[in-house]
Amino acid sequence: MAISFDRALGIHPQATLARSQRAEVLATNIANADTPNYKARDIDFSKALEQAKSSQSKRLATTHEKHFDLSINSLESNTLYRIPNQPDTGDGNTVDMQLERGKYVQNAMEYQASINFLGGKFKGLKKALGGQGA
Repeated sequence: MAISFDRALGIHPQATLARSQRAEVLATNIANADTPNYKARDIDFSKALEQAKSSQSKRLATTHEKHFDLSINSLESNTLYRIPNQPDTGDGNTVDMQLERGKYVQNAMEYQASINFLGGKFKGLKKALGGQGA
């Protein structure tokens, strides 16, 4: 009987990827805090996760190695401009450093939790494949 990693791991690899891409977007915001007219962006994580869940069941099976992978990276469509919480400082920049740092730290902790969860899943699979009791 073959093991389906999609079933065994569920949505967690996609969630980890979304958190990784969100970290890049937040880091870009922090790096551009002093750039005139830069608009802060963020990824709508819940929407990205819902799209990943729906696309997980709709993947096309390839029967030949030269077939194209038609899976669509929907995270780019979930990157949105953030509505600023602070008044315009005159340069058109919408980055709030305190907010960005807080969101970055929160995202980093959630990313680490996802990695730990996936590590536990792989540990369980390794035990199942090795025939070891729990």
